[in-house]
Amino acid sequence: MFKIEFAPLKIPVSRRLQTTAVLQWVFSFLFLGQCCMGLCILSVVKGYWHVAGLYALWLYLDWGTPQTGGRRLAWVRRWTIWKHFRDYFPIHLIKTWDLDPERHYLFGFHPHGILVAGAFGNFCTEYTGFSELFPGMTPYLHVLPFWFRFPFFREYLMSTGVVSCSKRSVTHVLSQEGGGNVSIIVIGGAAESLEARPGSLILDALNKKGFVKIALKCGAHLVPVFSFGENELFNQLRNPKGSLVRAVQEKMRKVLGFSLPLFHARGVFQYSFGLVPYRKPIYTVVGQPIVVGRNVNPSPEEVDRMHARYLEALSQLFEQHKANYGIAEHHHLIFT
Repeated sequence: MFKIEFAPLKIPVSRRLQTTAVLQWVFSFLFLGQCCMGLCILSVVKGYWHVAGLYALWLYLDWGTPQTGGRRLAWVRRWTIWKHFRDYFPIHLIKTWDLDPERHYLFGFHPHGILVAGAFGNFCTEYTGFSELFPGMTPYLHVLPFWFRFPFFREYLMSTGVVSCSKRSVTHVLSQEGGGNVSIIVIGGAAESLEARPGSLILDALNKKGFVKIALKCGAHLVPVFSFGENELFNQLRNPKGSLVRAVQEKMRKVLGFSLPLFHARGVFQYSFGLVPYRKPIYTVVGQPIVVGRNVNPSPEEVDRMHARYLEALSQLFEQHKANYGIAEHHHLIFT
C-alpha cells in the first residue's frame, strides 16, 4: 500500500529557502522556455505585436551569440538564490590539480544524471568556489543548441555562462588568445540520461570522440571530471533496452536531439513523490589534465589514442575517489 510521508510542519527557514531555490531551478529547466515562448505568442495575440517584432529583430541580430562565447552576467551568477541551491544538496567542487591560466582546457563531465545539477551548480554560479580554486579561469557550460531557440529564456541561460555545444561554439571558446577558458561538456548527453538512476555507473562514452577531436585541433588539455552523487538525485521509470518505454525515448532522442527521462523524486510538502530532487550530496571531482598537443588535422588513429587515454584517466579518477563517497570497492564504471 502506497503511503505518503509528509514533511514536518516545523522546518528551519534556511531549508525552506533551499527547497524554493531548487524548485525554481527545476521549473526553469522543464517549463520556463515554453512559458517564454507562450508569452511572445500572447503579446502578438493581445496586440503588442511591435514588442514581439522588436524582439524578433534582436533575435535575428543576436542569433549567433550562444556560439561565440555567450553573454554572461556576473551579478546573475552571484544571485543569493544559487547559494541556497548549493546548500540544498549540498554541492562540493573538489580540486586535484592546478590549472594554468595561460592555457585552455576541456572538461569532460560525467555522469549526465537527470538535470546535471552538479554541472550547473559548480560552473554556472559562483558559490562552490570555482574562481578561488582555479584563479584566472572562466568556465563555459555547453548545452544543446535547442535551448537557445526559446525567446527570453536564451538570455537567461547565457547570463549564467551557458553556451551552445555546437562545434563552432566549443572551438570559439578554446581558440581565444591568452588562454584561461574552460569548456565543460557533459559527454554522455541525452542517451546517458536514460540510464540515470541511483547506483548506476553506466557512461555513454565509448563512441563519443568529437570532443577529443576538438581538443586536439585547439590544443586544449583534456580534464576528466566525475560528479559523485549526480545519479542519486532522482528515481526513473524502468526503461530497459528493448522495452516500449525505451523505444519511444530513443525515437524522441533521434528526432529531437534530446529525450526527457520519466523521473520522479520528492515533493515540496511530502517526501513520497514529485519532481524535486532528493537531498543527496554531490561531489564533483576535477581530475589531472591530460596534455594535448595542437594538431589542426588529427588522424582518426590519433583521435582514438587520445580518447583511450581519456577513458583510462577517467577510470583512474573514479577508482581513486570512489571510496571517499560511499561507492563499494567492487563497483566500477561501465562504458557503453
